[in-house]
Parts: sequence; structure tokens; C-alpha cells
Amino acid sequence: MTVQLPISIQASKELLDKFAKLSSVSNKLEAQFNFQTLTAGWYGDEENILMIHLSLETPASFYFQKMQESAIPQDEFADDVLSYHNVAENKINCYIAITDSEIILLVQQPKLLAGFIQAKIKKILNLIANKLSFEQI
Repeated sequence: MTVQLPISIQASKELLDKFAKLSSVSNKLEAQFNFQTLTAGWYGDEENILMIHLSLETPASFYFQKMQESAIPQDEFADDVLSYHNVAENKINCYIAITDSEIILLVQQPKLLAGFIQAKIKKILNLIANKLSFEQI
């Protein structure tokens, strides 16, 4: 039996093709952030758990998502982050662009990948925490 964790992280095919270790980095960060948000008390009401899906995108796939969901109200966290909160389903879909300049840097310095993705996602989760009055991680 598999249980859906509250926070899931997925990367676009283009990013997975470009960065061989991105899948394992995403899996590790998914476990880490689920644990950190659990210990920060984000899931006090087990019947009403917020599900957060984070999707790492290239600039092109990010733009495509923005056009696809432009009619849905969104949270304006940053120009490289689209966040859609479906209150009725208690779900947040968040698209995070890895910009062209960030991709160039990560290709040139692959050792930065894990720390960079971790910092970017942590910042976004803390923005979500502020919006929902949760404790930051």
C-alpha cells in the first residue's frame, strides 16, 4: 500500500534530461520537506491535510503552464513561481521555473544542483506557510 505524501515534487522531462541527478535530488527533498513540515505542525488536523504539488519547469514549460491556467486565481509569490490554491480540495499546485541563467549555472557547476533546488523550494514553502499562517520550516 502506498500513501500519498502531502508534498510532492516533480521535474519536467526537459529538466530531467538535462540533469541526470535531478530525480534523486527531488525524491530526497520530497522526503525532507514532508518531514520538516510535519515537525512544524502543518498537519495537525489529519482529516484536513493540505496537499502541495511542486513542479520544476523550464522557462518554456513554465510559460505553457501559465497560459494553460491563466483563468484560475493564483498567488503571486514571484515572477518565476505560479501557485494555484484550490481551497475546496485543500490542494496547491505550484509551478517553479528554473530560469535560463540558473540552468546555465547548474550545467556549469553541477555540484550546486541539490543545494540550489533545496533553497528554491524551501523559500516557496515558507511563502506558502506565511500565507496560510503555518510555522516556517
